[in-house]
Amino acid sequence: MSTGLSEQEILRRNALTQLRELGIDPYPAESFEVTAYAADILANYERDKTAYKTISMAGRIMSRRIMGSASFVELQDTTGRIQIYLKRDDLCPGEDKTLYNTVFKKLMDLGDYIGIKGYVFTTQTGEISIHVTDLKLLSKSLKPLPVVKRDDDGNVYDGFTDPELRYRQRYVDLTVNPGIKQIFINRSKVIKTMRNYFDEHGWMEVETPILQSIHGGAAARPFNTHHNTLDMPLYLRIANELYLKRLIVAGFDGVYEFGKMFRNEGMDRTHNPEYTAMEIYVAYKDYIWMMGMVEECLEKVAVAIHGKPVVKVGDAEINFAGPYEKLSMYESIQKYTGIDVSEMTEEQLRETCKSLNIEIDATMGRGKLIDEIFSEKVEANLIQPTYITDYPIEMTPLAKKHRSKDGLVERFELFVCGKEIANAYSELNDPIDQKERFEDQLKLAARGDSEAMVMDEDFVRALEYGMPPTSGLGVGIDRLVMLMTNQSTIQEVLFFPQMRPEKKAKVTSDEDFVAAGIPADWVQVIRKMGFNTVEDLKTANPNKVFNDLGGMRKKMKLDLVMPSKEEVTAWFA
Repeated sequence: MSTGLSEQEILRRNALTQLRELGIDPYPAESFEVTAYAADILANYERDKTAYKTISMAGRIMSRRIMGSASFVELQDTTGRIQIYLKRDDLCPGEDKTLYNTVFKKLMDLGDYIGIKGYVFTTQTGEISIHVTDLKLLSKSLKPLPVVKRDDDGNVYDGFTDPELRYRQRYVDLTVNPGIKQIFINRSKVIKTMRNYFDEHGWMEVETPILQSIHGGAAARPFNTHHNTLDMPLYLRIANELYLKRLIVAGFDGVYEFGKMFRNEGMDRTHNPEYTAMEIYVAYKDYIWMMGMVEECLEKVAVAIHGKPVVKVGDAEINFAGPYEKLSMYESIQKYTGIDVSEMTEEQLRETCKSLNIEIDATMGRGKLIDEIFSEKVEANLIQPTYITDYPIEMTPLAKKHRSKDGLVERFELFVCGKEIANAYSELNDPIDQKERFEDQLKLAARGDSEAMVMDEDFVRALEYGMPPTSGLGVGIDRLVMLMTNQSTIQEVLFFPQMRPEKKAKVTSDEDFVAAGIPADWVQVIRKMGFNTVEDLKTANPNKVFNDLGGMRKKMKLDLVMPSKEEVTAWFA
């Protein structure tokens, strides 16, 4: 008998063996044709009953009620759940009733995948159901699913709700919490709607390198790796901006990419080290044009998900129909702090940060100090979609200098519910200016700024060949999906968020139990009682363990000499 398995897991493995002894493959290789789905049947059966006289369906057993020679099962497929009805004599019309009496009743379990054939009917209580005429096991489940109880009103009790387990075992979460699946269906709709919008305008979807020799395009700390054949360091990309702009240099009028970015930084409710971003670059446009494009695109996304541009996010109703409010970076700081930082030197900004109790360090230059003030004192106030525009030049090495305001660049960030979800520039296309900006970043790096950009000589060379006026936009897809699905953490919109290594449950060997004084014949009984380690056992109450041993001896009909209370107490010494 395997150690470390629960009683349910042991019983299921025994059932697996018995199925094979009956000549039933619990994991058949051949395909199973599916002709109907739960949601379609429930939506359309009453309108066209003739369409469901012969159907084939597959899914998981989620609950069942066995009533002698007939049973009801709740079957869950990719679209939802439906009741199926099994009658012994319909499944087994001959003398041999093994399929129903043994296979279905005794060897199948909740969580098993089955394929059925039959016809749709309405029960006496008015529930649309499937009368099964043929049943096939498609996959045997060896671990029991969490039992999520629901009342007649749909309220959930004893649900699978622990975030640690849900994110780590997303396959279980999606199975027993059907509502979670809708988040990811809507995530797909967000991306599909944006992609269709871009394609309709003639902009081309492209792919750029994930492994890069220079981690450019953003201010962030990269993940490092090494290519053995080339014997050179490589980085997982922190942005795809510089490669996409090379394609504008090459003559494409508009290019975009949905892709994974990687930043070796902190994790919290809105940050995951691996995340999805969309970046798009359109030639002959500027950041003012881009504002209109963003409003039009995001309104389409909201309508695709909710049927209207207004989206409920927490207690707020967010209206994604434009136009959005616009505030310059300096204006926003003055509005929410009463302080004008526009003419401040780096030293004055340091004093301002101290007066506002904002934590800073010596590596921060003027741009980062302004960004810290903005992050701490402004962001949380930006609930409805708001463009923050015209950033200090020190904050944005890749944006074009403002056409009329010295010391600023043509940039906006879109904030919703206190979080940035989009970032756009009138792109810098002056190669001499760009090289000087990179050199300024190198000076910040020399001061210890680990997020400063590095020099990209090839990108400068590309600009020297000429890049037309261009506007670029980056959108954080994960954060956008959070807004569109009313989720407060990024982990809820990622199928598989990054997690700490799983702590493995310690399992003690049978010999360790024997060494602790437990007779070898009683070790498996102790395990069935839920004690997988000697340490677990020693935390229990000796009197309760003694009484439970007697109960297990009777339940399992064991022909074993019952240890005395004194002997059991000695196990805990």
